[in-house]
Amino acid sequence: MSRAMFEYTKTVLNKVSFDPSLFCKEVQKAILRLLPYEIEELKLFIQRLVHVNPDLKQCMVYLN
Repeated sequence: MSRAMFEYTKTVLNKVSFDPSLFCKEVQKAILRLLPYEIEELKLFIQRLVHVNPDLKQCMVYLN
């Protein structure tokens, strides 16, 4: 079940990556839902998204 939540979170983040404020809200929700090792994977996933869309860099604050 947990892995399904991680995949769902990645899907949602991809879909909202056009809006940095919405993206940040979804990142905050994801941190509350995911397990610690999944949050580490999420960091890597978001770093790849930030590389493509630098406007999302402000959301990295929530992952520290």
